[in-house]
Amino acid sequence: MGWQNVSFLTDASHAEPLCDALLEAGALSACIEDADAGTPDEQPQFGEPGSVNSPGWMRSKILALFEPDADVANMLSVAANQVGLSEVPSFSIEEIEEQNWVQLTQSQFDPIRVSERLWIVPSWHEIPDPDAINLNLDPGMAFGTGSHPTTRLCLEWLERTVSAQCSVLDYGCGSGILAIAAARLGAGQVAGVDIDPQAVEAAYANAERNGVSALFADSTLPVAGEYDLVVANILSNPLRVLAPAICAHVRSGGQLALSGILREQADEIIGIYATWLPLSVADTREDWVCLSGIKP
Repeated sequence: MGWQNVSFLTDASHAEPLCDALLEAGALSACIEDADAGTPDEQPQFGEPGSVNSPGWMRSKILALFEPDADVANMLSVAANQVGLSEVPSFSIEEIEEQNWVQLTQSQFDPIRVSERLWIVPSWHEIPDPDAINLNLDPGMAFGTGSHPTTRLCLEWLERTVSAQCSVLDYGCGSGILAIAAARLGAGQVAGVDIDPQAVEAAYANAERNGVSALFADSTLPVAGEYDLVVANILSNPLRVLAPAICAHVRSGGQLALSGILREQADEIIGIYATWLPLSVADTREDWVCLSGIKP
């Protein structure tokens, strides 16, 4: 018998307490997802670093992993009672066979050649070109392996744009890949910010692995200062909402690059940011674009 992956629905007010109660009852892991993800009712969760995050999804989906022989029904009953639910939520169980998860994960990532002089190399791989700029990366629990087209677009923009000792802010840094690339390409002051504290931990670890100095902060620490270059590789919804905050960090004469934007979303984002600076399409890859511009 394999591991038991249990899923059920609840509301925002009970989601986190139920996860905590399930972990106390013996669950190996528990997480919360938007039950409406991928539908028109999806609720994006994001915010400006330093702000209070939204309380969660109104229709939350709990995913909990249990030992093969765990009494799931009893554990759910204990958890439901602990958080004050009058009845146990209806749940489903999916059996997951045992695998070498580390080996499976690592097999999905190979070294990536970004350009003639820039490589992204997972920490468990040999460096393919010792003479190149090699970004030694372990994404950990953060987004940013370098394989996504938007990451490639931003890396290529940085390679074209970074000058010696310029200052760079990576807004939504994830694993820190863009900030670290900027430092390796010759930038002076380098900083990154992310709403996820685990991303900040991964970014610091990757910076140390690559021998670069960078300041990373999560949403509990407001970002301050203006930078020569600001790059934000997130998604179009937060890019819309965070436009004033992102643009405030670009100095006069500085440059901004945005990605995480589909081709059909480019004109709208350009229109939103026109209040602060003119943007245009700098490059495209597959269905994604990178926008860039200079702040007056």
